[in-house]
Amino acid sequence: MKAIICPKYGAPEVVQLQEVAMPIPKKNEIRVRVHATTVTTGDCRVRAFNSPLSFWIPMRLFLGIFKPRQPILGVELAGEVESVGQDVTRFKKGDRVFALTGMRFGGHAEYACLPENSLVAPMPDNVSYEEAAAVPFGGTTTLHFFRKGNLQRGYKVLIYGASGAVGTAAIQIAKYSGAEVTAVCSSANAELVRSLGADHVIDYTKEDFWKRAERYDIVFDAVGKSTKSDCTEALAPGGRYLTVEGQGVVVERREDMYVLKELMEKGALKPVIDRRYAMEQIVDAYRYVESGRKKGNIIITIP
Repeated sequence: MKAIICPKYGAPEVVQLQEVAMPIPKKNEIRVRVHATTVTTGDCRVRAFNSPLSFWIPMRLFLGIFKPRQPILGVELAGEVESVGQDVTRFKKGDRVFALTGMRFGGHAEYACLPENSLVAPMPDNVSYEEAAAVPFGGTTTLHFFRKGNLQRGYKVLIYGASGAVGTAAIQIAKYSGAEVTAVCSSANAELVRSLGADHVIDYTKEDFWKRAERYDIVFDAVGKSTKSDCTEALAPGGRYLTVEGQGVVVERREDMYVLKELMEKGALKPVIDRRYAMEQIVDAYRYVESGRKKGNIIITIP
């Protein structure tokens, strides 16, 4: 099969499209014929290995000292179940599924094996493979942090970095939960975030949101580029500051995939896709993600 291989840490040019052996599903695994995957900021961090110094040694031990232990990156995918292990009961051949592989990676390939009890779920009937692949990372991350923040109906929620993969999911999930949402992004993305349900938009290039009189029950930094001191100034009494930066492992729940499936079926969560690339264009895809200009998600289509 074809797979995108990261043989060593480095710039986007280190990744290569190669022929590799087909993975064999274990007794409790399904093998998925991947139709779409993504390039996330997490993939970029692993490929470049630009983790903060405090995480350098433990992350190298976990990911691989001199090169990635799992050379096939990719944490999201959508596709069709091609075969199942003998102990699998939840899925059958032909099922359309979407999944978050997490630190197992493996999404950047024509086929991937996943334990049936991992973060994999049936795809909604009303979305494409590309749309389904664009949801797991941003969606599960958002659900994790909103649980930490005890998101409730009527809350005032500010989302910093609202136009990214996590931010676009956060706007929609907050609105569905009954919150009043303020999105912080550039003016170029204002129309996008409003279309997703943002009640208010602040252009971070022109105004510091914490200098406003408005105070929020949750300030969620979805890109990890704010400072805690600035964000806490914008909190109402008892408010919570949440950030994706330096939070360690996000607690992922299998049931969250079914929550995301239901939200997509209801039309409450619409996948945001900026660009699509072929496997052969993977270097360009990495470069674009690292440019900081992407809106929502970057898809790799696998015909």
